[in-house]
Amino acid sequence: MTGGPTDRDVVRRFVVENQAVRGEFVRLDAAWGALREHADYPEPVRELLGEATAAAVLLASTLKFEGSLTLELKSDAAVRLLVAQCTHDFRIRGVARFDAQRVAADFDSLAGGGYMTVTVDTEETGARYQGIVAVDGGSLSASLEHYFASSEQLPTCLRLVADEHGASGLLIQRMPGEGGHDAPREAQQTWERAHDALLGLEPAALLYEPPETLLRQCFAGLDLRLFAGQPVEFRCRCDRPRVQTILRSLGESEVRELLAEQGAVTVTCEFCSKPYRFDSIDVEQLFAAATAPGSDRLN
Repeated sequence: MTGGPTDRDVVRRFVVENQAVRGEFVRLDAAWGALREHADYPEPVRELLGEATAAAVLLASTLKFEGSLTLELKSDAAVRLLVAQCTHDFRIRGVARFDAQRVAADFDSLAGGGYMTVTVDTEETGARYQGIVAVDGGSLSASLEHYFASSEQLPTCLRLVADEHGASGLLIQRMPGEGGHDAPREAQQTWERAHDALLGLEPAALLYEPPETLLRQCFAGLDLRLFAGQPVEFRCRCDRPRVQTILRSLGESEVRELLAEQGAVTVTCEFCSKPYRFDSIDVEQLFAAATAPGSDRLN
């Protein structure tokens, strides 16, 4: 069974009624394809980037803020740098830098021994909140569970999976009881059952089964509320006008030298790898406005 169109490129919140247990589910489809449209990643790197992107959406969905959440992984292993970012309105982008000669399928070879930084930048106040955790436990999920335990003091179970076609994540948290006290025994038992069931889900189920089916397996017999999904889409901040501004800042002589050497000037976004090509006509137009007579601004 595969998920329907309404299951794709969405993040959905759920709660167990009258219990201190909540969670988030995300499934990326077209957004995941668009994110890596201009990049060619080896399968292990691609899967790690997909997991990180799904995780960034899940983390952003647990917060009430306006701005962006960035998950950044650095290591001395094959993946030197990985960045996945999600805004409060669920616009995603991501990139990975890696040593192709060292890429292997196991997590420790990819990113073991590194560290992960979770940064929240708020638009309204300009404040920045940051947490850092070691990359360990044999998976990105385990590292993020440690992040929640140390930074948020919230017991969290997280499953992440990605392949060529999609990326998915399911997060379950046990919230504190009223007044910050320990959760009631019933909520603890629910949490433990859901935790074990989540760990038992097959990767293919997380990628393709409807969220209702997955949650019935994790919370069998319980009163569960699954909220409507919020759409997720890829959107990089790069665009042609911004690249034009960069080229103008380089100066006309340097841009024309590049044009003479290469036949065209190509600028590639470091984040999404999208190329922007400027031929001789584009370069002429780029600097024409600055040199054309009568181009002074009118009052």
